[in-house]
Amino acid sequence: MKTIMGNSYAGQLKSARFEEALHNSIEASLRCSSVVPRPIFSQLYLDPDQHPFSPADVKPKVEDLDKELVHRYTQNGSLDFSNNPTANEMEDEEEDDEMSDSNSPPIPYSQKPAPEGSCTTDGFCQAGKDLRLVSLCMEQIEIPAGFLLVGAKSPNLPEHILVCAVDKRFLPDDHGKNALLGFSGNCIGCGERGFRYFTEFSNHINLKLTTQPKKQKHLKYYLVRSSQGVLSKGPLICWKECRSRQSSAACLSAKPNSSVSSTVTPENGTTNGYKSGFTQTDSPVLSPANSAVNLSGTQELPRNKNLVKPLALSLQIVGKTYASDTVNGNSNNGGRTNTSSSTPARPVPHSASPRPGFAAGDQASMSSSGPPKKRHRGWYPGSPVPPPALVVPVPTVRPLARTEPLLSVPVPQSMLTGILQPRPIPAGETVIVPENLLSNSGVRPVILIGYGTLPYFYGNVGDIVVSPLLVNCYKIPHLENRDLEQLGLNGSQLLSVENMILLTIQYLVRLGPDQIPLREEFEQIMLKAMQEFTLRERSLQMSAQCISVSPGQLPWLARLIASVSQDLVHVIVTQNSLAEGISETLRTLSEMRHQQRLPDYVVAICASKIRGNEFCVVVLGQYQSRALAESMLTTSEFLKEISYELITGKVSFLASHFKNTSLGDDLDKLLEKMQQKRGDNVVTPFNGDVNECVSSQEAAAMIPTQSLDIDNDTFQIYQPQLTVARKLLSQVCAIADSGNQSLDLGHFSKVDFIIIVPRSEVLVQQTLQRIRQSGVLVDLGLEENGMAYQRAEKYVVRLDNEIQAKFEVFMRRVKQNPYTLFVLVHDNSHVELTSVISGSLSHGEPSHGLADRVINCREVLEAFNLLVLQVSSFPYALQTQQSRISSANEVHWIPLDGVEEMGGEEKLYFGLNEYSKSLQWGITSPLLRCDETFEKMVSTLLERYPRLHSMVIRCYLLIQQYSEALMALTTMASLRDHSTPETLSIMDDLISSPGKDKSGRGHMLIIRVPSVQLAMLAKERLQEVRDKLGLQYRFEIILGNPASELQVASHFVARIKSWRGNEQEEWVPRTYQDLEGLPCIVILTGKDPLGETFPRSLKYCDLRLIDSSYLTRTALEQEVGLACCYVSKEVIRGPIVALDLSEKEHERTSSSENDSDELLIDLERPQSNSSVVTGTSGSIAENGVSSSCAAQKQNSTHSFHHAANSSRLEEGVSPEPATGDPLKQECDSLGHQMASSTSSKPSSSSSMSRTFQWPGQANKDCRSLNMSLPRIVILSKAAYSLLGSQKSGQMPSSTSLLPHADVSWVSSLRPFLHKDMTSEEQSLYYRQWTAARQHHADYNNQGDAAGSRSFHPRRLLLTGPPQVGKTGSYLQFLRILFRMLIRLLEVDVYDEEEINISHSENSEISLSERDPWPDIENFGKMPFDVSVHDPKYNLMSPVFTEKLAGIKQEAKKEAKFEESRKRDTVSMMLTKYAAYNTFHHCEQCHQYMDISPASQMSDSTLHAFTFSSSMLGEEVQLHFIIPKSKESHFVFSKQGKHLESMRLPLVSDKNLNAVKSPIFTPSSGRHEQGLLNLYHAMEGINHLHLLVVKEYEMPLYRKYWPNHIMLVLPGMFNNAGVGAARFLIKELSYHNLELERNRLEELGVKRQCVWPFIVVMDDSCVLWNIHNVQEQSSSQSVDLGITSKNVSLKTVLQHMEATPKIVHYATLGIQKWNSKLSSKSLRTPFSRCHVHDFVLLNIDLTQNVQYDLNRYFCEDVDFNLRTNSSGLLICRFNNFSLMKKHIQVGGQKDFNVKPKISLSESIAPILPLQYVCAPDSEHTLLAAPAQFLLEKFLQHATYKLFPKAIHNFRSPILAIDCYLNIGPEVAICYVSSRPHSINVNCEGVFFSGLLLYLCDSFVGADFLKKFKFLKGATLCVICQDRSSLRQTIVRLELEDEWQFRLRDEFQTANSSEDKPLYFLTGRHV
Repeated sequence: MKTIMGNSYAGQLKSARFEEALHNSIEASLRCSSVVPRPIFSQLYLDPDQHPFSPADVKPKVEDLDKELVHRYTQNGSLDFSNNPTANEMEDEEEDDEMSDSNSPPIPYSQKPAPEGSCTTDGFCQAGKDLRLVSLCMEQIEIPAGFLLVGAKSPNLPEHILVCAVDKRFLPDDHGKNALLGFSGNCIGCGERGFRYFTEFSNHINLKLTTQPKKQKHLKYYLVRSSQGVLSKGPLICWKECRSRQSSAACLSAKPNSSVSSTVTPENGTTNGYKSGFTQTDSPVLSPANSAVNLSGTQELPRNKNLVKPLALSLQIVGKTYASDTVNGNSNNGGRTNTSSSTPARPVPHSASPRPGFAAGDQASMSSSGPPKKRHRGWYPGSPVPPPALVVPVPTVRPLARTEPLLSVPVPQSMLTGILQPRPIPAGETVIVPENLLSNSGVRPVILIGYGTLPYFYGNVGDIVVSPLLVNCYKIPHLENRDLEQLGLNGSQLLSVENMILLTIQYLVRLGPDQIPLREEFEQIMLKAMQEFTLRERSLQMSAQCISVSPGQLPWLARLIASVSQDLVHVIVTQNSLAEGISETLRTLSEMRHQQRLPDYVVAICASKIRGNEFCVVVLGQYQSRALAESMLTTSEFLKEISYELITGKVSFLASHFKNTSLGDDLDKLLEKMQQKRGDNVVTPFNGDVNECVSSQEAAAMIPTQSLDIDNDTFQIYQPQLTVARKLLSQVCAIADSGNQSLDLGHFSKVDFIIIVPRSEVLVQQTLQRIRQSGVLVDLGLEENGMAYQRAEKYVVRLDNEIQAKFEVFMRRVKQNPYTLFVLVHDNSHVELTSVISGSLSHGEPSHGLADRVINCREVLEAFNLLVLQVSSFPYALQTQQSRISSANEVHWIPLDGVEEMGGEEKLYFGLNEYSKSLQWGITSPLLRCDETFEKMVSTLLERYPRLHSMVIRCYLLIQQYSEALMALTTMASLRDHSTPETLSIMDDLISSPGKDKSGRGHMLIIRVPSVQLAMLAKERLQEVRDKLGLQYRFEIILGNPASELQVASHFVARIKSWRGNEQEEWVPRTYQDLEGLPCIVILTGKDPLGETFPRSLKYCDLRLIDSSYLTRTALEQEVGLACCYVSKEVIRGPIVALDLSEKEHERTSSSENDSDELLIDLERPQSNSSVVTGTSGSIAENGVSSSCAAQKQNSTHSFHHAANSSRLEEGVSPEPATGDPLKQECDSLGHQMASSTSSKPSSSSSMSRTFQWPGQANKDCRSLNMSLPRIVILSKAAYSLLGSQKSGQMPSSTSLLPHADVSWVSSLRPFLHKDMTSEEQSLYYRQWTAARQHHADYNNQGDAAGSRSFHPRRLLLTGPPQVGKTGSYLQFLRILFRMLIRLLEVDVYDEEEINISHSENSEISLSERDPWPDIENFGKMPFDVSVHDPKYNLMSPVFTEKLAGIKQEAKKEAKFEESRKRDTVSMMLTKYAAYNTFHHCEQCHQYMDISPASQMSDSTLHAFTFSSSMLGEEVQLHFIIPKSKESHFVFSKQGKHLESMRLPLVSDKNLNAVKSPIFTPSSGRHEQGLLNLYHAMEGINHLHLLVVKEYEMPLYRKYWPNHIMLVLPGMFNNAGVGAARFLIKELSYHNLELERNRLEELGVKRQCVWPFIVVMDDSCVLWNIHNVQEQSSSQSVDLGITSKNVSLKTVLQHMEATPKIVHYATLGIQKWNSKLSSKSLRTPFSRCHVHDFVLLNIDLTQNVQYDLNRYFCEDVDFNLRTNSSGLLICRFNNFSLMKKHIQVGGQKDFNVKPKISLSESIAPILPLQYVCAPDSEHTLLAAPAQFLLEKFLQHATYKLFPKAIHNFRSPILAIDCYLNIGPEVAICYVSSRPHSINVNCEGVFFSGLLLYLCDSFVGADFLKKFKFLKGATLCVICQDRSSLRQTIVRLELEDEWQFRLRDEFQTANSSEDKPLYFLTGRHV
């Protein structure tokens, strides 16, 4: 806990508070036996109930926390201690007396003796009645109105509570206020009433107190009745605020008051975002004293001369949890209670073994509330190390005397501790902190808690800090066996305390002089040690004991290890307690002489016989102790600390030190002198040397002549951004398809969005700029083109106090537009992730909990039309065990090496990894630098000013460095040696570059100063120096404060405008990118950098202030993220000169030199053989897309390769590095950069050590190029060692640090995070090993049971490195999401004109166009049009008609491969009547689609249905799968569940809400894509729909269509074609018709009345239309117009079913839609022709016409021809049309024809002509059905089989009883052999061939003799096997007219078990 700065300036006192304090003060002094009452002013100022300060006040408000906590935990009696035995006693544990509320030591309290003869037994009143709660809990106790039952505690009966009745007016309210002074109570034992004094009452109930009786101290709990009527202990009485107790800081002892402890925090306990006050303990026990002290610890009250003035940041966590062996049951939180501890009074919470117990996981949940404290340090309540350390408030008032013995009881720091009974502390257990420790030694020691109990500190506790940094490393957590195996450990082998001590010493010895211990690093060491032990144990089969160090060996081993440390690590071993060792160390420190060398670390070991070994580490190193203390503060805390130091004037010594220059002159006077000497002249603004002067008026008027054509308003999206946008889109689709109904994309037709950004004015402007340039508002149809610019502002909202109102407006839009999909983009979502609850405890941080309130509010979670997209470069805070985002919904930026290899990109991303790798490049001026000289200066100053925060010192030094560098470069060269070379070269570059440029461009330098006050100071100082030196026109100094807009001097704005050329008058720069080219220093302030993008002219990032306070991965990496950018490829050289190629890079070094990781920068002599490129501005966004579309019109583009190999030119030639085509500078490009840098080190010209230099400009006339170069980053030592260590292996890299201050490690034993892990793997690692801290917004997202955490289904996370282009990517995502929604509302349907129109028969019978139905009389007279018009049969043999004979046939130009033919489609909007696939979800049809999750698939039942088929000649068994909901359509047997038939309606039924015909849809390979959802097409009415599927596909269809009836074909048909499905549908339907006729006949229905129709429909039918012809008479002619409209399938079917005399039609169908449907084709409303795809089939009439079950192709043409030849009517309704969707997958079974036995892997495709072979030949046998091979062969073998028929339509091929496709070049004349059949007139036709396919007995020799054949006509006879082939030839007497040869016999290329088909060819003689 840190002492929080004082608040002596807390504003006006309210008079009421003054009176109250006065009253309390008087009361206290009356009661107190000592002379010194508590000063009334300290009471007022330290009263926890402070009123909020004025906004101007910067101090934190701990008091609010106090109230909040107390309030939360006491209202509704919700304090859950009642059933927690270990939390029972809380205030007992306060010291026994409150020091009589004074500064004096306690004086024993003498009690009046009890009256004679009265009972004095503890727990009974003087009347002898039992008052103990245990005995009274079942009694009914009568109490007067206005009284409450409360529990009192007697010191002699710690385990009992005594019941009393007290008037509630004398008890406090929920807020700890308003209790009347005094007392009024009754004894409930003997019933005596009216005790008016608590003293009297305490005597009556035998409390036997040794101290002054006080109701506040001894009335502890309210008593409540449970629902069973049992009286039990309730919440604590919250006395908090009423007793203004004296500050414990003023007590002698700094007692470890738990309430201020930072100790019990989750795992490494420290948390961010809350100023402390109190942490985990439930704050009812908070004493105001402590919170007060926290506030006032550092008040400097000038009146009190002997006031200690400790450093405010001291974070003193001290104190201890004391346990001696006599303490009953104090388990020290699972640590070691002494074995001799006789009678534990309560079960101890954790194991009490002497070795480090398995603490109950590192996550013991705490029943507490306060925000956990410090940053990534701390421990859980369940620690084997009794987490002692309490913050010891710094004494405000020096205690009067130091002689009395200290008697007080330590407070356990967590409510989970066992009960502590008051015991005097043995003298050896305390440590007195020496006076003036810090002043004498200059060091504030940090005590790192080790293993065992820390002693009790008192005295000058402000001068020490207790840190829980490593405490968790010593608590070995209990892990599951699975985790142990993953770590390579076994359960038995864990480290002993001795081993831990030795490891700790070894670790400390290894640390360098400028390193501090890091928890993560030490955890890895511990883990490795355990792994080695485990290995050794396995190899030696030894028990753990053999390896452990015996306690006797420990001291000398420890000293031995420390001896190699050159005295930097000392070991002190004591026998009795750690206190001895610590006291000894502190004493040595305080008496030390200044020249003495101190050890950095002292390891104190207590080798106690009784308690075993304990140890702790005292850090004395100047640097280490300070860095450790500072690293315990969260960012917010140390920023407050700094502002406190500045406000209270603590820095005055430091400031006065810097008033002089390094040479000792007075700085201000010097500057004044220079200013006078210069007079009114100033340094020339640009295009001139620093020594040239002009008058200030002239300077102000200078404006560059040339404009730079910075083209700012174009916007480009680069390939990686597109890829990522698509990844986002596919993730959204995955959410929609996940089947949990969380997102229904088909529901939306529009996209709208809002972008929420952190509080940064520049970021808001930058995002607005992106939105405007990208045009996304217009693309999404949200705004009109003209208005979009102004309106953009309503789409970007920043997280400030106004967000609530704006957000409510947005949520209203969300609710009002259910058909719009809203996307809430939360950019930089890792910033300020605190929860709303903790936000109310915040200490003045305005943004606390705002993001949580917006992103996680109920409306957002529940809105079904709202997607949340969180975007972050550092997503680790969102990837915890409690994450709300499923890891499946994370979209990661594509790996960047992938991008480099894409080669087309002209710019490569240069991020954190590249910066780390660049250290291996071997160039003399590296990109990442550490300014050693500066660090040395800092450490000298740190020693001199031990009480100031190091950032303050660093900042003052930095200001001085820059000021002196400016002076050195302009006027006082003598100061050059006093500036560090880094600073000097940066400033030299900054002020000289504008001088070398005609237009005055230069570089930008960022100085990062997190503290706003320090930043303002730096800006003022540097500006003052600049102005006095006359440089105010040379470069600008800008304060980059997130809270305010950019302020740029008007003459600089004019200069930027002239470069930009076309800006309006009132234009001002709003983003950093607008400053492209401006020479300037930006002092960037604010707690975190927030993702602002910097221009390409940014050259230097000075991060020297970012040091050991930044020890989390996010904090450190986001600082370096400022420098990340895209760089030109030429900048980066291949591995030619790279010095260090790891194996990975060797593998990667591929053919071209540019795609290696190891890059070399060489711009010293850039190439000049390239085209000149016009300027592209660098304004690109953080994540953005380049706002500067490079409008580069190059004449030539040079490949990188060329540039890299071109010869290096002489120096001095104008450098123009090559650039390629308008490069995809996917974003953040860097800028016009051309000043040469004065490098601090001379550049050597050898090619091995290249200097990295930005291009100089030797030749003034050439247009300088926009090279984008990596920025140069200057780091502090601490940050450099973490970032620069990637390859050296010395230290852990930044990756292994705690990922974010708001999360904590779940366990100290965990695998390492590897550098090479992908971001996906890192995410999974953090999700397993980190947990959200208590104030984190995700903290309350805990699952009920393990693993059941609730992910929000519509939330995504986009992560990518900083400045990589994420903004552009998500704007593109919005665009393609919108396109996809529109696309989802569209469907591609076939749009092809009918074929063979020219030779169709014209009908002579004209039907009236107005008839809705055909008239059977007239219709029957129409001839049947045998020509096929369906365009899908474009490549099929035409059917012969007399008309066809007259057509001259041309050779078709089209290729013969139908596979490759692309059919024409057109996109149509879906209507409400469409059929859908599985991807459609909506409210109306989801019952139709899904079963409720409760009833699973088991709810559908499987029924076998058997019938005999004459055609197959055997029994067929089909299976029905019938969902429960559909059983009404079937008839089942009475007794069982045997399926009898499917119900059919009657012909006479008239039901408008149903269609009569069952609908059968055969489907294959389209379980997802098939349009099987007919709910909307049928308008939701009742219908019977059966899916007909193959057996092997049934599980898939059943999964996707659980509510559909399935008809499963027998397994033998798994490879069959569509013919088999249609055949079985028809056979089954006829069989069912007979069964239904029989069933209904019994009920008196005539057989012919049963409805005989079924619908057989394809699974790609999507929409149905109706067309009406309207006559539009105009003066010239009567034109027929057509109106079309979409109708439902229900309408179409009901209309067709209503056809008069329908039972006389065999088949009804409708025509196929195409966009050219003309009135001519519609003039005949009904045609007698082929129907396809959607047929209404009369199964009764067509009983004897079967589909050919063997067919794969043209089965419908074949069926139609046979139906017609049987004299049956086929009618096509032309006023309806069907649209068919183009579905890429599934459908007709097309086999991938492969050899049956594959010999080699890569096999050439087999051509159709190889599908047949000679019988018994060696031909490759194929794995495909014989029928399929045959049909395919025939389509392609026309020339071989029927040469005479080609293009000869007069002489067609005669096909008997079948239609087969023999290719489009030949015509087929279909003739039926059945008697009485209707055939085409063949008289006079000479056939060119004869095709006999499996002909039956109707075909006879006589029948064939009727036909005439051309000479040389060919014959093809196809049979099932060789013998039937022989028999057929004999039976038909074919040898009479046809000549056969032996070699003309063929078979399909199947093996014999696949039953090949055989055919024979012959010639006509």
